[in-house]
Formats: sequence, C-alpha cells, structure tokens
Amino acid sequence: MKKFLKAIGIIIFLIIGFGVVFYFINNEALPKGEKGKEADALAIKMFNAINHEAFENAEVLEWSFRNKHFYKWHKQKNSVTVSWDKNKVILNTKDNSKSEIFVDNNKVDNTEILKIAEGFFNNDSFWLIAPFKIFDKGTERSIVKYEGKDALMITYTSGGSTPGDSYLWILDENYFPTSYKIWASVVPIGGISGSWSDWRNTEAGFKLPTKHTLSLFGMEINMGTVKAYNQEADILAHKILKAIEHESYKNTRFLEWSFAGSRTFKWDKKEHIADVSWDKFRVHLYPADKDKSTVFFDGIKQEDTDEKIVKQAWDIFNNDSFWLVAPHKLFDDGIVRSIENIENETALRVTYTSGGSTPGDSYVWLLDENYIPKSYKMYLKNGRMNGTPATWEDWITTESGALLPTNHTFSSGGKLSMGEVKGYN
Repeated sequence: MKKFLKAIGIIIFLIIGFGVVFYFINNEALPKGEKGKEADALAIKMFNAINHEAFENAEVLEWSFRNKHFYKWHKQKNSVTVSWDKNKVILNTKDNSKSEIFVDNNKVDNTEILKIAEGFFNNDSFWLIAPFKIFDKGTERSIVKYEGKDALMITYTSGGSTPGDSYLWILDENYFPTSYKIWASVVPIGGISGSWSDWRNTEAGFKLPTKHTLSLFGMEINMGTVKAYNQEADILAHKILKAIEHESYKNTRFLEWSFAGSRTFKWDKKEHIADVSWDKFRVHLYPADKDKSTVFFDGIKQEDTDEKIVKQAWDIFNNDSFWLVAPHKLFDDGIVRSIENIENETALRVTYTSGGSTPGDSYVWLLDENYIPKSYKMYLKNGRMNGTPATWEDWITTESGALLPTNHTFSSGGKLSMGEVKGYN
C-alpha cells in the first residue's frame, strides 16, 4: 500500500512539475499597446477587410459549437434560438425577461437554464464573430508590434461574460485577421494563440470561421455548418422580379436600345453576343470571350482586331446594359441583398462583390406600391457617388412580356434616355 501511495505521489509531483514548467515556458505577459487614432485607423482597416457593413445588415446567422450547442440568430430581431441536450431557449438579446425557455419542447420558467443559455451565447458567438466586435461598447484598441508588424490589441473593459479579457489580432497584408493571441480569465496561460484561418464565404456577403485550432495542446473548436443569409431581403427581391416579369425577361432572346442617343445595342441574350455601336465603330462583342470579338470601322471589318476598342466596347456594354436591366440582375453571382429603411420606406440594397466593371458598388432600390423600382441611390466604391439618386421611369412591357425602363432622371435634373427599347424572340 505504501508503495502504491508513493507511486501516486510521484505521478502527482511529476504532473505538477510538468504543469509548472509548461506554464513558465508558454506563459506570456500581456504586451503594452499604443492607444489612439492610429489604433482606431488600423481597426477600421480590419473592419473594411472583413466587410463589417454586410455583417451589420445580416438577418440570420446559424452555427454550432463543438457539435454541442446549436444556434439560429435572427440578428435584426435581437432573437437567437439556443439549443442543447433537451433544452431550447429563445433568447432575447436586448431584454432577457422576454426570453422563452423549453425543456423537452414544454415551455417552463427556469432562470437557471436561461442564465446557462446566455453564457453559452456570449462565449460561442464570440468564437464566430469576434473580429466584428472590435468597436463594441466597452472595448479599447491599441497597436502592438508583433514579429515586426502592427497587430491590433482589443481589450474588453466591460460587457460579455468575462470583462477584462484581451485579444491580439494578427493581420495579413490586406488587414484580414488570420489568428489571435489570448489573455483571458478562463485561460490560465497568457498568450495562447488561436487560428482564424478556416473562413467560409456566406450568402450575406462576409466570411465566417468554421473552426479554430488552439496552440494549447492542439485543441480544436469546430463551429459546425456556418451560415449567414438575408431571408427577408431575398423575399423582397423576388417580389421585384415578379413585378417586372423576370420570367419573361429570362426567355427574351433579343434586346435593343440606345444610350443617351450616342451608343446603340442589339444583344442576343441566348448566345450572349452584342453588337455595340458608337461613332464610326461597331463591335461584334463576345462579353464572355472577348478574343472572339470583331471590330468594324466605317462598316469595314478590321483584319487585326484592336484590343483597346474591344475593351472599350466591353466597358460600354457593361455600363449601358446595367441602366436597362439592373433590376433583373438581383440574383446574379457575387451579389449581396439586404433590407434598408429609406425615408420610412422598405428598400433593397444590392451590393456587387464581384463582376462587372466596378465590383464593390452598391445600389439601394426604392419601390412603388407594386414593387416596381421607381429609383435608386448609388454608392460607388470609388467615392464619386455616395447616395446619388436616379429615377427608373417610363417602364414599358416589351413584345416578349418583360418590363424595362426607357428613361432616367438625376437629382441634377439631367435625363438619360434608353431610346426605343425592344425585347423580342
């Protein structure tokens, strides 16, 4: 018996010794950062990199935490369903007195379960959206030099379940977070690092992490099937498409129009070939394969196709077709839809994350009582327009049954005519 107790004592001593050695080797003191405008500027660059605006407008987020806690967060409604074991809590994130608690699908009054759900949400949502919380109330930002580069230290002075924690965000050359180092009350060793590299693109237009690996013994935290989407915005977009007879538009083969009387178009939508004419040029344009395009000058085909003229035709077609068919492009690839309230009206913001000539531009569509677009506000990435309005008016029903606009008016009073608009098969 004595030998057994001695052996147990030796094992305990070794474990404690290993723990002490591990602590002194791996524990890092909290670095001192520089607060101020430069730190806030770095934080804003990080915000832009992760598309914080899209996150703010997101309607629904779904994820799980280590396949144990499951979430569906209706962000704009301040409501999140938290499920684990036999419990489900519909947690009101603004006023938990309005929350509802269920056990085995039976509604109960249990403040302890409510408190557990709130703690789960505070912790588990942080592992999903921490980069988006760097300007939350009760946060302090500072710059720390890490391996010769600027890193962003965020200290939570209040709020959440563990105020006082600090996180040092490591950024790539585009200011996108790739990992962080942790100084938190629940982690006994300072400076433990966690990966933020397994990001997934969401329908709502921003990325979310799917898992994290901690440097502490290689521990992995899985976030499950991560989703973010804008359900109500999609419903509104479908109402617009129905109002403008989008099904007829999809089945329309040929479109003809002009732009401000200076350029004319005939577009074979089925084959995606467009004749683009201006001045003395006519380009038989293949937008998806510009090398196949041909150029005519004064009606004579060029033997050696001028690539600059083809590129000019492509730019013209992208711009001028947009003024004709933009409402029909609400579900194109690379588009994010979100709801906005403009002048007490429900409006649809459409952001182009890719494609076209100027990815990053967004447009807020204002609608009439029948969901037909009557105007939009333009927000261009280059900053030339920041809410500049333009009408979409004088809609016609084409021979093919699609609705298309024929005129636009700008806030300056200028008008843009699309000429004689035709759509047929």
